[in-house]
Amino acid sequence: MSVTISSTYLGSTALYKLMAGADDVLIEVNDHYSRQTFRNRCLILGPNGVEALTIPVIKPQEKTLVQDIIIDGTEWRTQHWRAIEAAYNSSPFLEFYADDLLPFYTKQYRFLVDFNFELQQCLAQLLGIKCNFSFTTTFNHDVIIDYRSLVEKKSAIPVELAIKPYYQVFREKFGFTAGLSALDLLLNEGPEAVLFLQ
Repeated sequence: MSVTISSTYLGSTALYKLMAGADDVLIEVNDHYSRQTFRNRCLILGPNGVEALTIPVIKPQEKTLVQDIIIDGTEWRTQHWRAIEAAYNSSPFLEFYADDLLPFYTKQYRFLVDFNFELQQCLAQLLGIKCNFSFTTTFNHDVIIDYRSLVEKKSAIPVELAIKPYYQVFREKFGFTAGLSALDLLLNEGPEAVLFLQ
C-alpha cells in the first residue's frame, strides 16, 4: 500500500500508525506552505500540560512551496531539546533514545523539509516501522490514499488511525492525552510502542 502525507515535525501517533500499515510513504513537498500547521510544530505532554514546539521559519512569500521553506535561527533547537527533557526526563525511555534524537537538535539544517524528513525516518526506525519514504516530484490532486490533510491543526483524526491509550508520564495529572507527537508514544512505551501502531 502506498500513502501520501505532508511533511511534518515529529508527526502525530495517527500519522505513524498510517506509516506502520504502508509499504511506501510519499511525502508531499510541492504544495504551498501555510501557517498554523504541523509542518513546523508538534505537540508533547509536559508537566504543565500539552505543549506546542514550533520551529521558526523565514516568513514565506505568497505561494511558497513547502520544499523551499527555510528554518529561521538556531535558538529553537536548544529550547526544544530542553522542553523534551523536561517532559520526558522521568519517562522510561528518554535516556535510551537520547543518542538517536539529540543530533537533530545540535546539527544545523537550512530547509524545513530536510530536517523533517531525516527526523521522520529516524523516528519511524525507532518505532519499528519499515516502509520506503520518498518525496513527490509534482503536486497531484488525484491521490488514491491521501492523508495530506492530517498536517492541518484542526483536522480530525480518522477513526482507523486512533490508537488505544498508553502509559504517559503525566497521565495521573491530565488523564490520557490523545493527538500528541509519536515521540510521546516512543519515549513512554519504548520497544512496545509499535504494538500500539499495529
